[in-house]
Amino acid sequence: MSPEAPSARAGWLVPSLAGYQRAWVVPDVLGGLSAGAVVIPQAMAYATIAHLPVQVGLYTCIVPMLVYALLGGSRAMSVSTTSTIATLTATTLVSAGVAASSEDALGSLVTLTLLTGSILLLARLLRLGTLVENISKATVLGVKIGVGATVAVGQLPAILGETSTFSGHGFFRSLVGAGDALDTVNVPTLWLSLGSIAVLILLNRYAPRTPGTLLVVLAGVCLATWTGLPERGVALIDPVPSGLPLPTLPDLHLLPQLLGGALAIAIMAFLESAAVARAIRRTTEPPVDADQELRAVGAANVAGALFTAMPAAGGFSQSAVNQRAGARTQLSTLVTVVLAILVALFLGPVVSQLPQATLAALVFVAVIGLIDLPELARWARISPMDFWVAVGVALVGLTIGLLAAVAVGVAVTLALVLRELNQPRIITEQAEQQVLVLTVAQGLYTANVRGNLAAVEEIVSATPLARAVVLDLSRVEAISITVLDALAELDRHLSGRGVVLHVAGLPARAAAVAERTEWHQQLAAHGRVHPTAADGVAAISTRD
Repeated sequence: MSPEAPSARAGWLVPSLAGYQRAWVVPDVLGGLSAGAVVIPQAMAYATIAHLPVQVGLYTCIVPMLVYALLGGSRAMSVSTTSTIATLTATTLVSAGVAASSEDALGSLVTLTLLTGSILLLARLLRLGTLVENISKATVLGVKIGVGATVAVGQLPAILGETSTFSGHGFFRSLVGAGDALDTVNVPTLWLSLGSIAVLILLNRYAPRTPGTLLVVLAGVCLATWTGLPERGVALIDPVPSGLPLPTLPDLHLLPQLLGGALAIAIMAFLESAAVARAIRRTTEPPVDADQELRAVGAANVAGALFTAMPAAGGFSQSAVNQRAGARTQLSTLVTVVLAILVALFLGPVVSQLPQATLAALVFVAVIGLIDLPELARWARISPMDFWVAVGVALVGLTIGLLAAVAVGVAVTLALVLRELNQPRIITEQAEQQVLVLTVAQGLYTANVRGNLAAVEEIVSATPLARAVVLDLSRVEAISITVLDALAELDRHLSGRGVVLHVAGLPARAAAVAERTEWHQQLAAHGRVHPTAADGVAAISTRD
């Protein structure tokens, strides 16, 4: 056994601590502190995307992270809000007519996060983890490109120090709005934004282990406190109250308007979490269980909703920092949670001195990385279909909206999956001159049975000497009336050509259904049902 492999079987509660070793304590603590230095200011910045108070982002680093640490299977993943999820949250709230300054905003946010978690838990109950993962990477990349461009443009007013903001209203409206307000640009704010962006980019490139987000936040607070930036027109964030979040009830009167957005957020939250968990998994760690991740992320959202948290998902940047610092288990996440609690209790007045431009710079740099043009170019060379799916989804996100982009992406993915599944797959083996052995190489169901059986008839037509067909159905684990009726019809058509159909290898579950039909009973009575294809060929040879 590897020295890092768990020595005890993981249970459902805190599975990442199974087989915990004392030597992991220091790396876990360092990992939690390092991740906290990234995730806490980043989450506060992402809250501004949806025009929510920055403390809402801070609260997302407490309850959701705690619940995932208790239930999640990934050993190093850090779960809070992400730029994609925050943007979809903003779009959903705006589409539902919820104004950020209204008293209904937080109540609607609670409802949205609760719906997101409930959808994820329902998907876990129905064991849809692997089904959701069928959504292609092209769809996810297209959504991320749309998110990156939309959010980057939405941050321009804060970066320029303009008085107008259009975040959450779409790419082109935000772009036009930023251009129309250029006469209100504040020069000190612009220089602060450009300096913050430059520092973040340089640190990410040349010193990736340095907590650039924390340094930029500290620099912004110090400059605002000691250089009089507010007197020169540099806007600060709204005052951050000290204290922990209190339980909040959902506001259900906009539930129908929020449901579609919650579904889109739930899909992206699970896809992001599963992708991050797999990307950072060490070879010595257990495989990622899709259904377990559905349960953990769903429960994290349901619990977080009651304490005014934004929808949460696994974030790659903080998870990567967590792992690079040596974190071995979710104990590191518990350390991050403690750090977030300390910030909420004692650092509210300090955080309140943070310039809006600093948070906008954090968001801008984070989302620009989502516009992965090199990856798009690679797909154009390798798989044009994936390239055009990603481009199409991105264009829908930029023109119609991000919720529509998710819907179109999911629909296109399912259409491509069904198209692939419905391709006839018949393996041909001519055992003897007059006997064809044809294997159905996939399950049969309503959408693909006609195509597969038509392929069987084409093969028989192309083999004029064939007098018998042994149809190997060993891969058809489940069978329906529609499929059985189609097989009976195939039997009649072949019989009309003087070809006898034999059925072989039908699994027990499917056979139990088929045996109740008159067609199958007649087939069995005439000795045309066989355990294997080889038995069928032998029976035909014996008769001849």
